[in-house]
Amino acid sequence: LKRLLMARRHKPPLSLRRLANFMQRKGRNDKICVIVGTVTNDVRLYRVPKLQVKLNIAFPTVKLLFSGPRKAREAEKHFGPAPGVPHSHSKIAEYCREKMSSSAVIFHSRNIPIWRTFRRMLFDGGWQLKTNQEMAVLIDGKKIASQLRQKIRDHLSTVKSEFPKFNPKLAIVQVGDRQDSNVYIRNKLKAADEIGISAQLIKLSSAIGEFELIDRIEKLNTDPDVHGIIVQLPLDASAEIDAEKVINSINFEKDVDGLTLHNAGRLARGELENTIVPCTPKGCLELLKHTGINISGKHCVVVGRSRIVGGPVSALMLWQNATVTTCHSKTTNLAEFCQSADILIVAVGRPNLIQGSWIKPRAVVIDCGINVVEDDAKRLVGDVEFESAKQVASFITPVPGGVGPMTVAMLMSNTVDAACRTLKRVKRWPLTPYEPVLKSPVPSDLEISYSHKPISIDKLANSIGLLPHEVEQYGKFKAKVSLDVLNRYKEQKNGSYVIVTSMSPPSRGAGKSTIVIGLTQALNVYLKTNSFACLRQPSQGPTFGMKGGAAGGGYSQVVPMDEFNLHLTGDFHAIVAATNLLAAAVEARLFHESTSSTEALYKRLVPVKHGQRVFTDNQLSRLEKLNIRPKHPDQLNPEEREQFSRLNIDSGTITWNRVVDTNDRFLRLVTVGQSPSEKGHSRQCRFDIAAASEIAAILALTTGLGDLRRRLGRIVVANDFQGRPVCADDLSVAGALTALMKDALRPNLMQTLQGTPVFVHGGPFANIAHGNSSILADWIALKLVGQDGVVVTEAGFGADVGFEKFCNIKCRTSGLCANVAVVVVTMEALKLHGGAPEPRPTDDSSPDLLAFVENGCLNMIRHIENIHKFGTPVIVAVNKYSTDTTAELDVVRREALRAGALDVVVCDQWAKGGLGCVELAEAVSKAVRQQKSTHSFKLLYPDQWSIKEKIETIAKEIYGADGVEFAVDAEKALAKLTDQGFDKLPVCMAKTQKSFSNDPNWKGVPSGYTLPVRDVQVCAGAGFLYALVGEIQTMPGLPIRPAFFDIDVDLETEFVKGLF
Repeated sequence: LKRLLMARRHKPPLSLRRLANFMQRKGRNDKICVIVGTVTNDVRLYRVPKLQVKLNIAFPTVKLLFSGPRKAREAEKHFGPAPGVPHSHSKIAEYCREKMSSSAVIFHSRNIPIWRTFRRMLFDGGWQLKTNQEMAVLIDGKKIASQLRQKIRDHLSTVKSEFPKFNPKLAIVQVGDRQDSNVYIRNKLKAADEIGISAQLIKLSSAIGEFELIDRIEKLNTDPDVHGIIVQLPLDASAEIDAEKVINSINFEKDVDGLTLHNAGRLARGELENTIVPCTPKGCLELLKHTGINISGKHCVVVGRSRIVGGPVSALMLWQNATVTTCHSKTTNLAEFCQSADILIVAVGRPNLIQGSWIKPRAVVIDCGINVVEDDAKRLVGDVEFESAKQVASFITPVPGGVGPMTVAMLMSNTVDAACRTLKRVKRWPLTPYEPVLKSPVPSDLEISYSHKPISIDKLANSIGLLPHEVEQYGKFKAKVSLDVLNRYKEQKNGSYVIVTSMSPPSRGAGKSTIVIGLTQALNVYLKTNSFACLRQPSQGPTFGMKGGAAGGGYSQVVPMDEFNLHLTGDFHAIVAATNLLAAAVEARLFHESTSSTEALYKRLVPVKHGQRVFTDNQLSRLEKLNIRPKHPDQLNPEEREQFSRLNIDSGTITWNRVVDTNDRFLRLVTVGQSPSEKGHSRQCRFDIAAASEIAAILALTTGLGDLRRRLGRIVVANDFQGRPVCADDLSVAGALTALMKDALRPNLMQTLQGTPVFVHGGPFANIAHGNSSILADWIALKLVGQDGVVVTEAGFGADVGFEKFCNIKCRTSGLCANVAVVVVTMEALKLHGGAPEPRPTDDSSPDLLAFVENGCLNMIRHIENIHKFGTPVIVAVNKYSTDTTAELDVVRREALRAGALDVVVCDQWAKGGLGCVELAEAVSKAVRQQKSTHSFKLLYPDQWSIKEKIETIAKEIYGADGVEFAVDAEKALAKLTDQGFDKLPVCMAKTQKSFSNDPNWKGVPSGYTLPVRDVQVCAGAGFLYALVGEIQTMPGLPIRPAFFDIDVDLETEFVKGLF
């Protein structure tokens, strides 16, 4: 064509006959390029596939007359596409499709090098193009599917470059061994392998029952590594199985065949962005797009109504703006309906049902049928009689090689899309927040809680991205969350991490919990930022004692308040059961070792069962510790049997106490074993409150079930007579403890008053333990909020106690670090540390009271400076009371900013809920954005330092002590713990929260003192040592008038009254 045009540059216009003859000689009679019109500076080519030029035939006719540049521009304006619109949407393209059943593609000369020399070429006048199409264009499904697979491969490579561990996985479940199913499955496995998708065939016996089959699918649903699940139909089962029920047991997000009711319903509603479209209908749509036909407004007749093809393709075409008529094999006058179709899709399963005479001229025919016809030989035919149909249709799919390859390609596409959805950044949660009607004066906490009905916990869980199988409901408003979430979100980047602490608090606290709740409500409701609160579970002892509940307060509380403060989901009951089981195991072992011979003891420990002795898994751990190679129990020699059987516990060194979750002062010292049946083996011991149990600390610090088992096994309960530690594993009880604690391992999901999510998990003491909520709750929350979200947690007591342990113990284990610390202060606490007497003085703007605030700011400043030692920026939150004055607030702001705080914000969360914390939320949001790139977290001391060095560093750097004085018992303990190999553990300082010093009455910023340490003990399971500074009470007592005086139940409504 180029040579021809160059030869005629200065000759009369090229005739259509000569152009056609030239193209035919070059063997290009399947594609003809037609130069239309008179154009300067630009040349347009219209490519008409499969169009043979026949002169002197009247139908159809295209006549375009351009003369001169101006006319050419007018023609371009009239026929060309609008700016930014594809050429396939231009008017001339539409004309070619409608009148010539062809596609027109416009090429600009600047993009076609061979035309650049002809920009000045002028063709005068115009001419007619007369054409006739004898055969339909075959839609090559194999070729299009191949292109699609390559596109999927390229997409996978792009995703894997960002997420190297990304591995889409398809599970194919086959029941029985049908040969046709085997062929289909081989094609799917081959396609998956070519693309880079991991495909697993789960081939099940035809003898399987419906229950077992659904159980296997449920396991795939909960496997985070499986992204797509299909069940190969039909099921080749000997027993009757409801295939529909089986299909609907597939998690709709993994239903890559798009056949579940959930996906079918979304498709019917037109929710295409949130729907997995069935593979064959989706392939049909892709084939139609490749023809270039504009589906919108066309009459589409679908012959077939199956739930796999006919029904879904009808819905899909409807939402492509086609006018859809659905027919089937029983439709009367089927031929008439077919003859009216611009687009005819046939999926009825009847060979050669649709004849060519039934097809409207120039219609597009998509044949989804695949039928075996046996005449001279086996042949595959479609539902359309191909030979007659291709004489009438403009485009038609062959069988085989049409729709079939597209079905497999679309299955791969759906699988990759399902896998990619797990990588998408977490979106803004679709929460339905509650706007409380604020009342003044503020009602009681319980009245506020009961005035609003929370949303059901399953709806909240769904809103924040949890799947149904990851949530186990405990009633309507609380649930446990599976740790499987961590695996599913393993590629998700964490959100920001905020820790709320305080200055040295007064007796009734500083209000950290209300700040945490108010802040997360403000972030979620008013700043539209995903935010999670992570709180400790309160002990029932204080709830019925003096303090009362711990669900926050006012319009910033966790609801339902009564469920939060009472049993919740039973975690503390599990802690009590496990702690007391271990205590009972210690006492029983002492008793039996003292009353039995070694041989009798051994035979009872390893009894004969089913004719032989077998070691349990727990006993194997004991043998491993003793370096006794596991063998048959009868093969141990006498010395090994004695080592195995006798722990030789020194009863005077037992440190493991029983617990109850009640304040009971009369259990502080008790005598056990006074019954005659104990044969005089009595001893004095004590009870602690449940929160003081090491198992409570283990629950808050564990990182998974395996870690929980190891930690429980490491618990040291006593020493033996040689001074070696005796652990729970030695008692072979760690497995049973794990069984009691496994359900407690999962965080508890609740909600705030305004409907935002809260994890309530873990509640260890903040003095002899670290006083923080669980690591697992924080980990899950950080994944759920997404990279742009915020998780807010709380550390017990003031920053000298809770925050220091948060960093040196919790963060050391979790690997996390806070982006920002919020320090809560109150005027009551400031005045108390400034020298004002207790109770809190009446507010007055006199210089004396303002002086108390100024003096008390020194305590606040010390806490800010201490937090900065860990590299963590600080925001000061003033928990507002109605009696606070502007002058007092100005003093706090001035001193806090001078000490290096990023901001000082007054919060009114108690009276206004999230609305009262909006300013704090804005300050936190700004801070975390700034600190993500500059934050440099550091621990106070390394693991390898000696125990003394760690204690002295905390005393001097955090408490401001001049030094540390170790009592004789403490010195002995240090030597023993070092000898036992516990010196590399971090240190938990057990001291008063009311002062930086060991004296709770020494307010402000004590200095010039020596910190006394009277003893050091080990929590080997929790993974820290604790140094006792002064007397620490681990079993509270009840006051004269406990809180339970006010608690009762409304007998009609069953509401709990008087909790707070």
